[in-house]
Amino acid sequence: MSWFSRWRKKPKRSMGAAVWARPEMNVTFRAEIMPGRTREERTFKISAVFPNGRVTLYNFKGEHREGAFEPINFLREKAKGSSNANSSSNGEDPDVR
Repeated sequence: MSWFSRWRKKPKRSMGAAVWARPEMNVTFRAEIMPGRTREERTFKISAVFPNGRVTLYNFKGEHREGAFEPINFLREKAKGSSNANSSSNGEDPDVR
């Protein structure tokens, strides 16, 4: 390894497929940042994503980084809609005969 190889510039992080957030996506602040508030009160919609990975939100001032939010669970809304999917209307397990 040559001495000059240490001084090469690293490639800039591209806004490709590995971006953690997209505009109009919902994000939820971690409970430690907003104690005493419900999940719904801590959830906001992203208005813009910057090249450095920070985001701005609708109805909330400032730029925020990924670490301020809970990990994104894309299946949360799907699970919420079928929260009782394993029970039938008569209280019996449909898989047991």
